[in-house]
Amino acid sequence: MVCSMMKKGLIGTALGAGALFLAFGTSAPSYVKTAFHRVRQTAKDSIDPRFEIDRARSEIASLQPAFDQNKEVLARAEVAADRLQKEIGEVQASLDHQKSSIIALRDQVKKGDYRLTGHVVGTADEAKARLGHRLDQYKATESLLKEKQELLKSKMTMIDAAHTQLETLKTQKQQLLTKLADIEARLAILEASQPTNEFNFDSSALARAREAVAGLEERLDVMSHKAEIDEKYGDIDAPTVGGVDPRRDVVKEVDDTFGSSASSRSGGEKSL
Repeated sequence: MVCSMMKKGLIGTALGAGALFLAFGTSAPSYVKTAFHRVRQTAKDSIDPRFEIDRARSEIASLQPAFDQNKEVLARAEVAADRLQKEIGEVQASLDHQKSSIIALRDQVKKGDYRLTGHVVGTADEAKARLGHRLDQYKATESLLKEKQELLKSKMTMIDAAHTQLETLKTQKQQLLTKLADIEARLAILEASQPTNEFNFDSSALARAREAVAGLEERLDVMSHKAEIDEKYGDIDAPTVGGVDPRRDVVKEVDDTFGSSASSRSGGEKSL
């Protein structure tokens, strides 16, 4: 089922792309891109500026956790650098001690004095072996010192960069807050200069009021016309009283209907 839906989606996409190509030719991608940017800009323009101000304030506030975290990382780095600096001092002192010992042993070898600790006399080979061993140890320690010095240099560079970044972030945050306050003040001025925004008149209520008035006018017109029609026609059971069409010969019509010699059955005066 999923494959079928994906297939239908791909077919629909292909048909849509084909229709665009038929309509706009090779310029179809440009039209699509322009339409996308226009829709996105329209959607962005429809967002309430107050909402954007709140969003910007939230983004600025989100800088604080990272700022605090980097301060702690910087503090740890400075402590590590201090300890490394102390280690370098200790290694340097050890090298100085080793150097003095090596020089003293070298002078003994040169003089042929092979005495060891406790005035034990050793051989020339043993003295030279001791001298070589101490020299190798000195060089190894010297190499370690150089590594620690390079590491300290790298740490100090990182620490200086971190201090700069923290200062820059702090300054930029203040600048952003200042700009945001300025934007909010400008927006308040613009809103104050537009009464419709401040008083918020309800256009739909005005439309309903107009409709009610128009309905009353129509109702009064109907009542007026009905009064005229009532006056003209009266009640449906009431006899119609009014003039006769002057073109009619009513007497002749009566004679034709009843005869000219017909008379009333009552014996008194005729009443019309």
